[in-house]
Amino acid sequence: MARGQRKTLEEKIQAKQELIAALQTRVESEQRELEELFAEKRRRELEIVNDLIEESGLDVEEVAEVLQQYIENQAASAS
Repeated sequence: MARGQRKTLEEKIQAKQELIAALQTRVESEQRELEELFAEKRRRELEIVNDLIEESGLDVEEVAEVLQQYIENQAASAS
């Protein structure tokens, strides 16, 4: 029973190199997509914070001051 022609070692090496190149391209593509998802998540979180700031009637500096006081109080409570 004939099995067909066997691949040479060079052909096997070439095939593996092509496979690795394709996988690297895929990983790079997936990495870009992941970075885009993180950026979208950050934009949405910032929109939520911005909406809260607008609803509070405070300006950004006032909100930053309130948060700083909160952080300091939490640090003092933890000590």
